[in-house]
Amino acid sequence: MRLTVFWERMTEHFGAGYADTFARDHVMSELGGRTVHEALAAGWNAKDVWHVVCTVMGVPREKH
Repeated sequence: MRLTVFWERMTEHFGAGYADTFARDHVMSELGGRTVHEALAAGWNAKDVWHVVCTVMGVPREKH
């Protein structure tokens, strides 16, 4: 998954105003105690990060 697609999905689900805030502030144990931004910077694949976000935040299956 390209980062552009990842951020489009984040914006679609959380809204333009909250997607980056969530990605910057929400620490998830499933990402090794990292935020979305930290996980991506550490080399995590965007698809894997999106899967974690979907699981943790209950994103509807059709949006995975």
